[in-house]
Amino acid sequence: MSEILFGEHISKSYGDKAVLSDISFSLEEGELLCLLGISGVGKTTLFNILSGLTKPDEGKVYLVQNENDGSRTDITGKTGYLSYMLQKDLLLPHKYVIDNVALPLVLKGVKKKEAREQAQEHFAQFGLQGFEYKYPAQLSGGMRQRAALLRTFLQGNKVALLDEPFSALDTLTRTSMQEWYLQVMEEIKLSTIFITHDIDEAILISDRIRIMKGSPAVLSEEIVISGEKPRNQDFLLTEEFLDYKRSIRQML
Repeated sequence: MSEILFGEHISKSYGDKAVLSDISFSLEEGELLCLLGISGVGKTTLFNILSGLTKPDEGKVYLVQNENDGSRTDITGKTGYLSYMLQKDLLLPHKYVIDNVALPLVLKGVKKKEAREQAQEHFAQFGLQGFEYKYPAQLSGGMRQRAALLRTFLQGNKVALLDEPFSALDTLTRTSMQEWYLQVMEEIKLSTIFITHDIDEAILISDRIRIMKGSPAVLSEEIVISGEKPRNQDFLLTEEFLDYKRSIRQML
């Protein structure tokens, strides 16, 4: 795998409050990198910087767009290069599901009929077939998250930023969504940075985990999780899983 996204020496303060300090990382193609840290540590601030919604006080964000020569594009403070899914699904209640997920295409200037047709092609893959003309209130929590993820995918970018997308789901639904996302991520060749404060979730879904801690926050230790994904629930009972969990708890 080759590297596709870089954050280099990112720092951010709000007034006298330093939130992020000298954060650097890289993301490889097809990889799921997890940023693990307690609530309020600054994970969402970092995502806002990566997505271009917020400018860092120091540092740069680079995206490799040309796989042949590996040349970097400086995307610091620029939106539209990375897909970003927030913790809440933010589906518009008055719009059909198909129009919710097709919204990124419409915003790019695609006509409504064509945008619906393009979105429709992915409904089966995302487990939403038959729900195109339902309203968000008619969907379960898991289905709403699938719709939000399809909308994120239709932004058309190679890298997705997911900010605790499954945290509001019950345990069984969250488990099925984790397994489903990993499968879809591989099928559509998507690279992902995933925020969570759930140690079990991080170990189950990640290729690598970076620990985010401190005030201001830094990215400290890195843990590489071995073995192929998805890892089933039996993995939670293994000594290997417990070793990872003990190590991470000590780091945090």
